[in-house]
Amino acid sequence: MAASVRRVCGAALRRSSVLTDCSFSWNKSLSLRKTLVTLKHQPFRTFFTDRRKLHAAPVVRAFRLRPFHLLVATGGGYAGYAQYEKYRLEQLEKMGVEIPIKLASEWEVSLYKSVPTRLLSRAWGRLNQVELPTWLRKPVYSLYIWTFGVNMKEAAVEDLHHYRNLSEFFRRKLKPQSRPVCCYHSVISPSDGKILNFGQVKNCEVEQVKGVTYSLESFLGPRTSTEDMQFSQNSSSDSFQNQPVTKEGNELYHCVIYLAPGDYHCFHSPTDWRVLHRRHFPGSLMSVNPGVARWIKELFCHNERVVLTGDWKHGFFSLTAVGATNVGSIRIYFDRDLHTNSPSYSKGSYNDFSFINNNNKEGIPMRKGEHLGEFNLGSTIVLIFEAPKDFIFHLKPGQKIRFGEALGSL
Repeated sequence: MAASVRRVCGAALRRSSVLTDCSFSWNKSLSLRKTLVTLKHQPFRTFFTDRRKLHAAPVVRAFRLRPFHLLVATGGGYAGYAQYEKYRLEQLEKMGVEIPIKLASEWEVSLYKSVPTRLLSRAWGRLNQVELPTWLRKPVYSLYIWTFGVNMKEAAVEDLHHYRNLSEFFRRKLKPQSRPVCCYHSVISPSDGKILNFGQVKNCEVEQVKGVTYSLESFLGPRTSTEDMQFSQNSSSDSFQNQPVTKEGNELYHCVIYLAPGDYHCFHSPTDWRVLHRRHFPGSLMSVNPGVARWIKELFCHNERVVLTGDWKHGFFSLTAVGATNVGSIRIYFDRDLHTNSPSYSKGSYNDFSFINNNNKEGIPMRKGEHLGEFNLGSTIVLIFEAPKDFIFHLKPGQKIRFGEALGSL
C-alpha cells in the first residue's frame, strides 16, 4: 500500500515538473516573441538613434563652425592665395612680362590695418629675446639660415651657439672686410637689400615700386622750425617738393631699398652728412615686401617709421627707416629717447626731436659707412635727398645690393 502511494506521488511530481518546465519554456518563448514583435514594429531609425548620437556627437561638436575657426580658415586661405600670387608675379617678372597694377580698395586696406600687427610684433619681439638652450640654438638658427639663405661666412661670429636668442642672431655683426665701403662715389647703399625704385621726385610723388606712388608731404610730414632755421625759406606758392631744395639748380632724388628677413639687419650712413632732426610716426606694421608695396598705395605712409633729416654738401638729405610686421623695433644708435612700437603712442600722430640745442649747434655728424641703426628683423630704407641735376644712379630696378656698394655719384 505504501509503495503504491509513493509511485502515485512520484508520478504526480514528475508530471508537475514537466508542466512547470513547459510553462517556463512557453513563457520564455512568449516573452521573446513579444520582444521580436515589438522590435519589428519599432521604426528602424529609432533603434540606431542612440548609437548614432553616442558616436557622432563629438564629431559634430569638433566641426561646429565658430567665429575663431572661420577667421583662422579664412585668413589661412587668403595667406596661401597671397603667397601663390607673389610666386606667380615673381615668375612673370623673371620672364620680363609687365605686371598690371592692381591696387587695394579702401575696405581692403582698412581690413588689413585692423589686424593687431603692432601687438603681434611686440609679442614677437619678446619671443626673440627669450634665451634658447644651448642644444637648441644650432637647429633653430640652421632652419632660419636654410629658409632665408643667410650667409654665415660673413658674420663676425660664425658659431651659432654664440647667439643666446633670435634677437642677437638677427642683429649679428659682419666681418669688417666683408663689406668694403666704396670711396669713389658720393652715396653708398646704407644696407643690404633689394632696390625697389630710384630716381627723381616728380610732382611731389615718390614711387615705392614702379607705378605705385605716395605723397612726399605725407611721408616726411610738415616742415619744422628746426628745418626752417637751417634751410632757405620758400614762398607759400612753392610746392612741397621745392621746399627741401636749398640750392638753385638742384633736384630732389629718392631711393627705396627693401631688406628681406635673410639680409643683414643693420643700416649705416650712406654719405657724409649731419642729422639735425628726428620725426617718429607711430603707425601700422603691415608687410612691406614688394608684392604688398605693389598692392597698397602709400604703404610707407601708413606704417610706423623714423625720419632722420639733415643736410650734406649738396643740401637737404634724409634717411627714413620704415617698420613692418614683426619689425616694430627700430633702433637709432645715437638716439636713446626713441622707442618704437610703444603702446603709449597712438596712430596718426608723430613726435619730433631736435638734435640742435644750446650746447650742440652742429647736430649729429655722420661719416659714410658709420653704424647708424638696426631693425629687429628686416624692413625698408628710403633715401630722399637734394643733389645737382647731373647726379647719376648706378643701379637697376630689382637688383640685389649690399651695404657699402655705390648708389650714385656726380
